[in-house]
Amino acid sequence: LVRGLIGEGCRTVPLAGHVGFDSLPDQLVNKSVSQGFCFNILCVGETGLGKSTLMDTLFNTKFEGEPATHTQPGVQLRSNTYDLQESNVGLKLTIVSTVGFGDQINKEDSYKPIVEFIDAQFEAYLQEELKIRRVLHTYHDSRIHACLYFIAPTGHSLKSLDLVTMKKLDSKVNIIPIIAKSDAISKSELTKFKIKITSELVSNGVQIYQFPTDDESVAEINGTMNAHLPFAVIGSTEELKIGNKMMKARQYPWGTVQVENEAHCDFVKLREMLIRVNMEDLREQTHTRHYELYRRCKLEEMGFKDTDPDSKPFSLQETYEAKRNEFLGELQKKEEEMRQMFVQRVKEKEAELKEAEKELHEKFDRLKKLHQDEKKKLEDKKKSLDDEVNAFKQRKTAAELLQSQGSQAGGSQTLKRDKEKKK
Repeated sequence: LVRGLIGEGCRTVPLAGHVGFDSLPDQLVNKSVSQGFCFNILCVGETGLGKSTLMDTLFNTKFEGEPATHTQPGVQLRSNTYDLQESNVGLKLTIVSTVGFGDQINKEDSYKPIVEFIDAQFEAYLQEELKIRRVLHTYHDSRIHACLYFIAPTGHSLKSLDLVTMKKLDSKVNIIPIIAKSDAISKSELTKFKIKITSELVSNGVQIYQFPTDDESVAEINGTMNAHLPFAVIGSTEELKIGNKMMKARQYPWGTVQVENEAHCDFVKLREMLIRVNMEDLREQTHTRHYELYRRCKLEEMGFKDTDPDSKPFSLQETYEAKRNEFLGELQKKEEEMRQMFVQRVKEKEAELKEAEKELHEKFDRLKKLHQDEKKKLEDKKKSLDDEVNAFKQRKTAAELLQSQGSQAGGSQTLKRDKEKKK
């Protein structure tokens, strides 16, 4: 209601004298300067395209780090944070570089670690936002504000890896395509190469970052620079004396390429657009566009909505209660399913045990019957042996009796013969 009154019934009234709220911009500047700024750059490109050298050249310093080899088993992201100071303005700069990008034989999943890293930074910020006690004013924002995509100076067309990766990243980060080591091809080839790249990006639906033209103060220069994309850049930390000045340049047998000479490359344009004109817009686009898209999709996945099915406003408390009741209902349903599953498994186990018990009884009966049969056989065999022993004893006794009778008869006959001889 208050918002409606302010929007509809707001009147413009004159001031009779100086009030002082015209100092609000100065207050905002002082507060921002005291808090400092952060800026995070993601450098995506194949190994050896001069990502680290260009960062050193852009910020006129020497960042730590060692050159990566071409023998990485997969794509890894290396992140380093630095505190920079210029005049009285502090900048917390984070440079994230892709190590091993494009070095594998199978490049099908080369973009996945990059997407996962960007989403991880969004998720960390979202979790901080969802806390009851938030400390966002001291939170180190690690979300990627600008992605410098390094394109190899082939002079022909974009590689499939480049198109696929940029297509996967364009909804998550502000992509600024640049042609690395642009002194490797001639001016005419470079012009044709830029046109070819732009045509391929448009035909494949890749949305690169467009410098904003809604602000009148920078509309003209940004509109002009949008026509120069992708920037053809050269990096060098070596300073050579050209005329009476020391300038960053690359010395070749055929001549010298000056990094900050706009006739030689677009390094100055890149630095102007990235740091001096549109750094704050890159930060704002990251928060209001890419992060909001991630946040909305994440909350919708969690079941949170702004309106109910009748298109009426839905409060966070009502959404929480609805989700809580839904969760409790699902939990009870899951518990009931687990209980029924447990009962079913108990029944199945009991049936298995009964079946096993039945099998054991049957086996016991078989063994018992087998034992009885064996016992009966042994008893029958024992009986037959006993009968044979008894018969043998009877025969033995009869034989001994006959033998004794025979010996007695022989003795009587011998006595009778002796008597007859004596007579």
